[in-house]
Amino acid sequence: MLLDLGAPPDVSEVSSLLLVLAAMLGLAKLLGDLCERVGQAAVIGELLAGVLLGPSVFRLVDPHASILEAFSEIGVVILLFQIGLETDLRKMLKVGSAAFAVAMVGVLVPFSLGYAASRALGLPPLADLVLGATLTATSVGITARVLSDLGRLQDPESQVVLGAAVIDDVIGLIILAVVSDVVAGGEVTMGSVVRNTLTAFGFIIAAVLVGGRLVPPVVRLLARYGKPASLPVMALTLAFIVAVLADQLGSAMIIGAFTAGLLFAPTPQAHQIQEGVVRVGYFFVPLFFVHVGALVDARAFADPRVLLVGGILIACAVVGKVVAGWAPFWWKGRKLVIGVGMIPRGEVGLIFATAGVTKGVLDDKLFAACAMMVMATTFLAPILLKQLLSRREGAPPQDEPGSAELVSRV
Repeated sequence: MLLDLGAPPDVSEVSSLLLVLAAMLGLAKLLGDLCERVGQAAVIGELLAGVLLGPSVFRLVDPHASILEAFSEIGVVILLFQIGLETDLRKMLKVGSAAFAVAMVGVLVPFSLGYAASRALGLPPLADLVLGATLTATSVGITARVLSDLGRLQDPESQVVLGAAVIDDVIGLIILAVVSDVVAGGEVTMGSVVRNTLTAFGFIIAAVLVGGRLVPPVVRLLARYGKPASLPVMALTLAFIVAVLADQLGSAMIIGAFTAGLLFAPTPQAHQIQEGVVRVGYFFVPLFFVHVGALVDARAFADPRVLLVGGILIACAVVGKVVAGWAPFWWKGRKLVIGVGMIPRGEVGLIFATAGVTKGVLDDKLFAACAMMVMATTFLAPILLKQLLSRREGAPPQDEPGSAELVSRV
């Protein structure tokens, strides 16, 4: 299954890859449409497709195959670029204080609950830190996808959730760096924490300030002299470059992709760019959600210890984020929507848990408990958001060509 990128793959490897991709895309589409027919979010069907195709049931998809991990990363980069294209930076800045409060409480409370629960269960000291850190981040891709499906991406609550989730991811990267240093036996200094913080937040600020001046004239030039189909391709090219730059500078690729989307959003050609990019996303984005589902081996949930630890982690994860929705007490809005929107951990939580396993801090059962928490929060948030929010009246049909909501169908 694995393709060696350093050598030309033989025909059998390519054939195997095509069959796996066909299974992932076909089942994701089938179950996604089925979920929509019963009133649930399509992303749930795509996640279920991953669980079925992964180690839990049919074992057709190896989630650790490098080529599938690459496709998944491309998918989430494209998804976050699309979300950035639909996000009004001015609206987000208006709720900036609320988003920051939600993010800070949404990190501190879950971390504290996870750490305390781990201590109460008598787990090793370093496991306390890793489990607490695993509960901090929010998977912005999953919540954003559901809000887009419902035509609610421009709601004030959605802007708070998106802003807080991005801040969450940045803080999560800082926490991950600090915890990794502790686990590796290194010394954590105030200087290293400040350096990581400035790197993470400084990239977004610098990219917006510099890119905000450079992108509009470049887009006008391409629109005037280039072919219409070239504009989305060039925009996606820039998004990839910004994503890689963010990763190289110590931030995250998804942060870079989202920032790139923010830069193109104010341009008159944003809708044209979005339509072209969404068509690319039809292929890559479902692979991301299927891959997240495939990372979970549900067979491990039969272990009583896994069920106990996993159940406690789920409670800490849900309570910690829902409480965060009420952090901006001065802000008038549906705080429960914000709290629920912050619940899913998705691939971000698995990244933290995987780091714990790699460092030898978490054993297989603790990792399975983390995976159980990630799976539960990932499935729970779309269901609850669907109950709390109805599809906005007047939103274009999801399958209408040229609709601004085309992103919701990927």
